Amino acid sequence: MAKVIGIMGESGSGKTTSMQNLDPKTTFYIDADKKGLSWKGWREQYSKEDMNYLKTDDARLILNVLKQINKGTMKLKDGSTKDLKHIKTIVVDTLNGIMVADEMRRCKEKGYDKWQDLAQSVWEIVDFPLDFRDDLTIIFIAHSQTDRDDSGEIMTRIKTNGNKLGKILLESKMTTVLWAMQINGNYIFKTRADKSTCKTPKGAFDVDEIENDITKVLDALKDY
Repeated sequence: MAKVIGIMGESGSGKTTSMQNLDPKTTFYIDADKKGLSWKGWREQYSKEDMNYLKTDDARLILNVLKQINKGTMKLKDGSTKDLKHIKTIVVDTLNGIMVADEMRRCKEKGYDKWQDLAQSVWEIVDFPLDFRDDLTIIFIAHSQTDRDDSGEIMTRIKTNGNKLGKILLESKMTTVLWAMQINGNYIFKTRADKSTCKTPKGAFDVDEIENDITKVLDALKDY
């Protein structure tokens, strides 16, 4: 079973930048926001030519790519195949880019079906990796939202589109959910926090706040 990790936070909280120390030789980056990465020199690390970068917000294509990486081979347009067994980490940045794109493409459609389709597509992208090979880690980056219920209770969670997805707790499919924040100019991950869906395995972290370096997170989780 693959590790499935969520990174949630507001825009500018350091979510994408926290990925900069990943090894591009063993990482496949899916840029669903289609805006490029957020550190100098990333184009020398990730590219379509190097077969470790894909810029798309198409949910079906993303799911297909995830499945191909899990199998260890990707079929190219010319009919040949590319060995991808060396890929150990997949980043999807962001889930919200997928959701918004689908909603905008179908904004003129009426009825419930489009929301059902959106919920199914996003759910599959998060759910399928749980059955992927053991040596894979899939990192889903997402924006966060903070809601207040009728009783006045506040809860921060991964932001979703539509009522159907709002009822589905995507975090339930993730072993770890870190909350990216900027506090007094410092970028950190919350490993646990009241009134949020932030969570980490028992014993993985001794403190509530850690440096926002995903490689240190992966190192701490290697025995889980």
